[in-house]
Amino acid sequence: MYLSHVATGRSLRAIAREQGCHASTILRQVRRFENRRDDPLIDNALRKLDLSMRAKMTHSPRFRSQPDTEPQSMISQSRKPPEPLVSAEVESHAMRQLRELTGRGALLIVAADMPKAVITREDADGVARRVAVFDRHLAEAMALMDWITCRNRGRVSSYVISPTGRLALRAQSSEAEGDPARLGENDDCAPRRLRYGVVETPVAVLARRRDKSGKPFLELRQVQAAERLREDFVMAQLDGIDWGSAQDLLKALERRKVPGPNIAPPGTTGARKRVLEVFRDLGPGLGDVALRCCCRLEGVESAENAMGWSARSGKIVLRIALQRMSRQYQRLGDDQMMIG
Repeated sequence: MYLSHVATGRSLRAIAREQGCHASTILRQVRRFENRRDDPLIDNALRKLDLSMRAKMTHSPRFRSQPDTEPQSMISQSRKPPEPLVSAEVESHAMRQLRELTGRGALLIVAADMPKAVITREDADGVARRVAVFDRHLAEAMALMDWITCRNRGRVSSYVISPTGRLALRAQSSEAEGDPARLGENDDCAPRRLRYGVVETPVAVLARRRDKSGKPFLELRQVQAAERLREDFVMAQLDGIDWGSAQDLLKALERRKVPGPNIAPPGTTGARKRVLEVFRDLGPGLGDVALRCCCRLEGVESAENAMGWSARSGKIVLRIALQRMSRQYQRLGDDQMMIG
């Protein structure tokens, strides 16, 4: 959607009609990717995709014959699932590198003028040792898919595995072990692999459940609130930081002392304000479960164990938090909560 807008010049409303959502949703996604271009890996990957799209448009007979019409999107006009951005082979290589990044003190390191990326990991003595070397384009694909997040930017940049990357690893592991709950198991038309593009968040999994009366456990508006908080969290450059609790995050935002590069491209300041207002309204407890399950994409059971709660209490507390978040985003005047 981002490249369809900036590379081909398609309007936000046209893309929104194609995707079946509000134009403000597309605007927010475009801003999110524009903010992510501060990451050198993502910027380089998007430049390559941009050049590829423009080259295809230039050589397209339809585009040459209709120069005065709105440029055609390289994204399919149908509502079929989009093609994967990376091949199965590239994904397999990327998964191997992600596993390396789960080790103690693991970092993915790239330099501005080097064609290779390196993964280092601390040994028993705390000394960083090189454990993998691979082509830079693989690291760019991993960053573009949000599997890694930048910790330090500069001539030499370092990355760590992101919550989305951990989800992708868990999804692949579940499939490899023959998990009966994997997507498309009983659907001959569905893909047999749980692709990175459809890895479900904890809230999405919870939304499939129904209560005793048969009603969905979560309302659509509550699921949208969780998605919006995660997007604001990433846009605010708060992901990749080990927040101890929601109160730690709240104090950092109130004091305007967020760890990391603190680069604030357009949209970052507004996103931080929205995150601040949401966590102020939630307070301790509700804020902690929202931080873990909505922002860090941690499973509900894992969040229960980490906070010392009784079994099956987490989903109830999370639903209460989502109700509060939904009302808070309405008070903030978020028209993106309206769909269609």
